[in-house]
Amino acid sequence: MTNIQFIAKTAATAAINIQKTVQLLQEDCTIPFISRYRKDTTGNLDEVQIEQIAKLQKEYEVIVKRKEAILKSITEQNALLPELEKKIQQSFDLQELEDFYLPFKKKKKTKADVARENGLEPLAKIIMAQNNDAIDFISSKYLNENVINEDAALQGARDIIAEWINENIYVRKQLRKLYERKAIITTKVVKTKKDEEAAQKFNQYFEWSEPLTKAPSHRLLAMLRAENEGFIKFKVEVDIDEAYDIIDTLILKSQNSTTPHVQLAIEDSYKRLLHPAISNEALQEAKGKADANSIQVFANNLGQLLLAPPLGEKRILAIDPGFRSGCKIVCLDEKGDLLYNETIYPHAPQKEEAMAMKKIRSMVNSYKIDAISIGNGTASRETEFFIKKIAFDKPVQVFIVSEAGASVYSASKIAREEFPDYDVTVRGSVSIGRRLSDPLAELVKIDPKAIGVGQYQHDVDQNKLKEELDNTVIRCVNSVGININTASKHLLSYVSGIGEKLAENIVQYRSENGPFQDRKQLKKVPRLGEKAYQQGVAFIRISNAKNPLDNSAVHPEAYGIVEKMAKDLKLTVNDLIANKEKTALIKPENYITAEIGLLGLKDIIKELEKPGLDPRKTVTVFEFDPNVKTIKDVKSGMILPGIVNNITNFGCFVDIGVKESGLVHISQLKVGFVSDVNEVVKLHQHVQVKVTEVDEERKRIQLTMII
Repeated sequence: MTNIQFIAKTAATAAINIQKTVQLLQEDCTIPFISRYRKDTTGNLDEVQIEQIAKLQKEYEVIVKRKEAILKSITEQNALLPELEKKIQQSFDLQELEDFYLPFKKKKKTKADVARENGLEPLAKIIMAQNNDAIDFISSKYLNENVINEDAALQGARDIIAEWINENIYVRKQLRKLYERKAIITTKVVKTKKDEEAAQKFNQYFEWSEPLTKAPSHRLLAMLRAENEGFIKFKVEVDIDEAYDIIDTLILKSQNSTTPHVQLAIEDSYKRLLHPAISNEALQEAKGKADANSIQVFANNLGQLLLAPPLGEKRILAIDPGFRSGCKIVCLDEKGDLLYNETIYPHAPQKEEAMAMKKIRSMVNSYKIDAISIGNGTASRETEFFIKKIAFDKPVQVFIVSEAGASVYSASKIAREEFPDYDVTVRGSVSIGRRLSDPLAELVKIDPKAIGVGQYQHDVDQNKLKEELDNTVIRCVNSVGININTASKHLLSYVSGIGEKLAENIVQYRSENGPFQDRKQLKKVPRLGEKAYQQGVAFIRISNAKNPLDNSAVHPEAYGIVEKMAKDLKLTVNDLIANKEKTALIKPENYITAEIGLLGLKDIIKELEKPGLDPRKTVTVFEFDPNVKTIKDVKSGMILPGIVNNITNFGCFVDIGVKESGLVHISQLKVGFVSDVNEVVKLHQHVQVKVTEVDEERKRIQLTMII
């Protein structure tokens, strides 16, 4: 099977499109570049489809490599028969390959190995043939100094047979199917841990049972965490008689004196070897699916967070609120650079409200502040009320911004490089301000796992989580486009084809030579070759460039086409850009070239209509209910404004202005069945919710959006 055939089995895409996509990937083209600028080559595949093809290509390469290793190992053991070699060569299933390899795998000394050393393999073969009725007599011929009687001889033979049954590929396949369909997951509490406070959040799993296939990802991961922390014991089982029936059908051939020995070997093989291995396989497969599900939820949430509406280039006063330690204030200019920092104490115990008001008014006037950004942590609501009491000389918008991950950023190497002369409190406040002006540019500096918009992120496969989150960041950065003259090296490192080292070189070149004047100048950056230029140039923007296309998503390889379009309309490129009336006259089919087809040309025309348009929405001011400050103020029946601050498979969490977020269960999102929470709500969406239940002791709030 070729790699294209292997990929086509899973990806619902024409083989020719897969082939061309794989070819582009092997030429070191990036996924954002392929999806945006090679649509005609791939048949208009989007980033998600190309990512899937890239993953399947890697899977194929892993399988081929594993096959080579297995064949080499069996060959070195002088055990590779032509029939087995053919089976291995034809298989493209990792599990099946491991089954083929199982009899040849180096392992610790087993009971069967001991029995073989004692000369009992011929006896095992006689029993397994199942056509001898005098097996007790025959067994007496195999006694020696290590095999002292017939029972010991028969036991040793059964140990060998149990291993054969365990290594039987058909037995393993049929049992896997049984576990896939009928495995039951059962949990029981560890009695000595039952009353521990930390165990209480898992109390619903103290005695739990359900089909493994029915356990949703969040529940399975919760059970696995509870077991990992030692609060419960965990089992995955099927009906034992059904398992025996499957093995009997495949192994038993006749009824005679060998039959009881074969049956004993079957029971031993199942309990000691097959059940532990295949139940663990079933659990790992279920966990793999749960991981994938959770990772996708996390990636979706992260994508929504990164593409949250930016306020843009405004002067911002940012506040990291606090009580005893005060509110840390920073003033930032339009580029997010720090102008001034201060600490005020408007809340208890100091209650220096009048002085704090005076300082805020002075800072807003002195630094020409356009907006105020308040972190949503401790003392957030109190700080918001305090700010809204101040009579400013001009309108100043007030925003509440998520602090998630700000403390991680403030103590990071990145923050120390940016602000070596300031402490963590100042750095954290700067992050809160910058998140308002451009969430994407600021959040890329933080490990996505620290942003806290996932479920069970520490329990899932960390390599797969990192890969998916990195892909999400890359997708978001490249969908927006980056101003090369203001972007940090961390933001630049996610641009298609650039990476960390080239991003450093770009920033270094910029600091030595001043702002970039045009895209061609990018080629002067040390070590930035033709390939990196081709992959990344169209994702950077240069405002006020001599060529207006340098501030658009049009790739330089298409500049000549745009110039011809303008010339045919008797216009300059400047006159054509943003001229909807004129771009409507362009017939794309007249400009098809060997490199750029109809799909690419339609994208170019769309871009000419609105060059460099930011796909993100405009930020809007949100206000919580002024009467609700703590969970004590929340009562059943209240209808409150809120902001969706986390999305899971079982519902969404909504910030209603108190420390504890409320849960809207998936069944309470809207009237009727909801299969996907993301169909109804998005992260940071402003919603109206009704309080259905408040549990002050456990700090839990239940909400509904069915009002």
